[in-house]
Amino acid sequence: MKSTQDLKDTVLPSTWNALTDVGPNATLLQAQTYRLAFADPEFLLRRETRGIRFQLEMLKPDIEQARAGVHHTVVVFGSARFLSPEQAQAQLQAAQNAGDPTALARAQQAARNAEHYAQAREFARRVSRACQSWPEQERFYICTGGGPGIMEAANRGAHDCGVPSVALHISLPGEQSANPYVTPQLNFQFHYFAARKMHFMMRAKALVAFPGGFGTLDELFEVLTLVQTQKAQPVPILLFGSNYWRRLLDFDVLIEQGTISKEDLGIFRYVDDPEEAWQHICDFYKGSPPISG
Repeated sequence: MKSTQDLKDTVLPSTWNALTDVGPNATLLQAQTYRLAFADPEFLLRRETRGIRFQLEMLKPDIEQARAGVHHTVVVFGSARFLSPEQAQAQLQAAQNAGDPTALARAQQAARNAEHYAQAREFARRVSRACQSWPEQERFYICTGGGPGIMEAANRGAHDCGVPSVALHISLPGEQSANPYVTPQLNFQFHYFAARKMHFMMRAKALVAFPGGFGTLDELFEVLTLVQTQKAQPVPILLFGSNYWRRLLDFDVLIEQGTISKEDLGIFRYVDDPEEAWQHICDFYKGSPPISG
């Protein structure tokens, strides 16, 4: 007697057989109208099915993170262009040997920026190490955009501790694959920026923005706006590297012009040290992990 279908199965056998049929009657060889709708790539990539694709980008990472036990994250933003201290030192040595003033200036700047890489890596180490002793359902996991630079540094810090970390990668023309320190089972690729941004916030219990460019600013102001307008619950929002952020953004001008309230500056905080950043997050939650929900 055949056993009944296990309700926990994630794939229906008959459906999978239809999708993987490669015999003479393979579904993919039939006219497009005869294919199963979800097995028809031309149909799924039509303009009219954009909403379905967006929904799938929301659903797949949500299911897989829940299955992996990832319920809370600390999101780390920052430049994809910063090198590790090792890479920066090698570049600096090569520029000095070449005697090219322009290359030397670039290498010296890269060496300075590498300090941010080192701090992001150390911050992720502290988070990952501390949360290992927390109840399983309450642990924080590092989450990044999965690329190089600051993102790589944060994933690397978690990897140093043997702790999984999440990557929400965006598919871009000419973009490289995710950095090598991401946990493969938690490495997600997105087509839609909007879906990716929503996933950054869905599990975020803190957000740490290291120095970065347009992408970092876009992600930062998205979060600030959501919290300011009460579309998202308040969480620690830390601008790491006060010298960079204060020179880049003069928030006092917004107050002077009446475009934000003075109280809005309380949404975020400047930090300059990995331990200070982690301590602020712990203080926000009174030294204990937040309650699930």
